[in-house]
Amino acid sequence: MPLRMNRRPFITAAITGAGATQDKSRLVPRSPKEIAGAAIDAAKAGAAIVHCHVRDPETGAPCRDLALYRELTDRVRSADVDVVLNLTAGIGGDLTFGAPETPMQLDAPNTDMAGATERMAHVRACLPEICTLDCGSMNFGDGDYVMTNTTNMLRAMGRMMTDLGVKPEIEAFDTGHLWFASQLVKDGVLDDPALVQLCMGIPWGAPNDLHTFMAMVANVPAGWTWSAFSLGRDQMPYVAAAAMAGGNVRVGLEDNLYLEKGVLATNAQLVEKAASLLENMGASLMGPQEVRDLLGLTKRAPEGLAA
Repeated sequence: MPLRMNRRPFITAAITGAGATQDKSRLVPRSPKEIAGAAIDAAKAGAAIVHCHVRDPETGAPCRDLALYRELTDRVRSADVDVVLNLTAGIGGDLTFGAPETPMQLDAPNTDMAGATERMAHVRACLPEICTLDCGSMNFGDGDYVMTNTTNMLRAMGRMMTDLGVKPEIEAFDTGHLWFASQLVKDGVLDDPALVQLCMGIPWGAPNDLHTFMAMVANVPAGWTWSAFSLGRDQMPYVAAAAMAGGNVRVGLEDNLYLEKGVLATNAQLVEKAASLLENMGASLMGPQEVRDLLGLTKRAPEGLAA
């Protein structure tokens, strides 16, 4: 397939994620104030969208505390810089099995399974412009953990997002996830055109080689808006690869902790590096209002919840 570079891409900054990175870098934000501050700095550096999770402020562990999401949301919306807010909806689908000989001895401390309504509670309360929809299940890394999203769960959550007027960002970890996303649009669960994030190099989803990446790109339906990212040292090469293939880009501490070998990064520094790379390729970044116009989003005012 011919390459058509996207010369007006937007950058998404994935601020903190849910992985066990909080003890690997002192720069990974934990509290709503820290996460919002990192998001605001990323926006000032050139990110049009900030993708946010919340963490337990004391331990740094991922959580689903509604009050933390409310505080985070209001701090971002009250900032002196404009940015599109994207909240995760992937929480509540975490299943850790027992050992191979005792698979049904579920590991309760690491298992967090919730119904569709509960998984969407913070989205309903905060009404971000975008929220994520992990469009399938997969073995996630080594061990006994499975990221769990059944087709019925995805249909239920997708309908809730559409009814709320929150744009789903389809997280695709393999081509089958794109296949099912297309079916959700065909069935009227999600609106057409859709928004997609191609998640590359995450064990054991789509590997981050360019042949697989271009297969993923080829499976995005015409007219849909898409972005892509990969992990660690491959984060910046995928900034270039995504733009060259016609897409948008994602960087941030959720996916990579380093600015260069041995040098820990902030989210803003990763955005600045991506922006410089894209501009040196001849691209001009889209701003948040341009992204809203492209995706049909509505900005919401802060509610004054942050102390």
